[in-house]
Amino acid sequence: MKVIIANTDKEIQDAFTIRTRVFVDEQQVPEEEEIDKFESTSTHFVLYDHNTPVGAGRFRILDGIGKVERICVIKDYRGKGAGFHIMEAIHDYAKSKVQSLKLNAQTQAIPFYEKLGYTVDSEEFLDAGIPHKTMIKAL
Repeated sequence: MKVIIANTDKEIQDAFTIRTRVFVDEQQVPEEEEIDKFESTSTHFVLYDHNTPVGAGRFRILDGIGKVERICVIKDYRGKGAGFHIMEAIHDYAKSKVQSLKLNAQTQAIPFYEKLGYTVDSEEFLDAGIPHKTMIKAL
């Protein structure tokens, strides 16, 4: 498996396809909330198994802090290190740009992010009807 920074229209579309499959189709997030106004100012990451996109995520800088967003992996690849590969690529990319990261984790994913060194930094809140908590990490 290999994570790339999406540079072509096809690679960005691959990221959107994975995000739509996971968030819109599986989790019933409205598409207009999933694909938002920050797409053009974000750096998109896509995880490929050979030539097949299986995971995605995005990164942007907000008030000097790196914001990790839209981390997702298709069902057949979950629990096999795919999410770790995406996060590792984002961390490597972010190190030269920011000193800390934050993300809004679905509460069921908090243990995954804790293994990566993130700590919970908020009370629970709803985003697209799904419980989340903000998490932070120093680089």
